[in-house]
Amino acid sequence: MSFHFKIIDKKNINSVIPLVQKLNGSKVSDAVLKQRFSEMITQNYECAVIYDDEKLIGVCGLWFCTRHYSGKSVEPDHVFIDDDYRGRGLGKQFFCWIYNYVKAKGFESMELNTYVANSASHKFYFNEGFKILGYHFLKKL
Repeated sequence: MSFHFKIIDKKNINSVIPLVQKLNGSKVSDAVLKQRFSEMITQNYECAVIYDDEKLIGVCGLWFCTRHYSGKSVEPDHVFIDDDYRGRGLGKQFFCWIYNYVKAKGFESMELNTYVANSASHKFYFNEGFKILGYHFLKKL
């Protein structure tokens, strides 16, 4: 196995949809995801991926912004590693690559959301040094 990490070319963004569908349990159709990703790539968004040779096995969206309380910040979003590759330390390697990538771009902080029921992700992020600062609220309009 030869793992490599990179930022996916925006023209290939739809290749991450199958992994995002696994993360979300197919709650959003492929058509809607294609439309949303086509908008996202025009905003302050990039998508980091993991390949095992030529097979796409991991994804992490990156939203870039400046916040008054944390400065130049990046928000990882829809982080997912294929089930067959979990438990191998790949998430830690992926985030190490992401930390180096965003620091090289001049970003100084990272914050993220994770689903309340996803206790495995909570453990991972605590182990990565993240702290809980508040709650994330959502209201559909």
